[in-house]
Amino acid sequence: MTAESLVFFFLAAFAVTTALLMITERSPLVSAIYLIANFFALAALYLLLRAQLLAVLQVVVYTGAIMVLVIFVIMLLNLGDEPHTRFRLDPRTGITVVLAAGFLAEIVIAVATRGGGAPRLQGPPPETLGTVESMGDVLFGKFLLPFEISSLLLLAAILGAVVLARRRG
Repeated sequence: MTAESLVFFFLAAFAVTTALLMITERSPLVSAIYLIANFFALAALYLLLRAQLLAVLQVVVYTGAIMVLVIFVIMLLNLGDEPHTRFRLDPRTGITVVLAAGFLAEIVIAVATRGGGAPRLQGPPPETLGTVESMGDVLFGKFLLPFEISSLLLLAAILGAVVLARRRG
């Protein structure tokens, strides 16, 4: 087993552990902190995949901007611990458990039956796949029109939010 494999397994275990702790934590602020730790683990996994741009964007956008906003809202709303509720078994809980078990079984079957002869997709060489240059070439070359359309849609959504906020104020 190589050192890269050991680092991968450590990071994967850390990501799964922080995700489980985030879900099971009662305090919203502590749960958000576990989510930040999970984002850092995912960024490190992106670095192992040699996708430097995705790793940097993961840290800057999600960990830096989005989580600061989430923590600000949690502190602004002054959310405390939720009161303990008694577990009840109702039809929705049963359906949820059955669907979750079905999805888990589907994933296990797909991984177990995956053959080594799967078709390979054509694309750039793996060593340049996640670099800033290759992402820039694809984003501003082949996908320039969808990129510009999505930026116009985001601009329209921001303007709509401002208009709606001014009407209420």
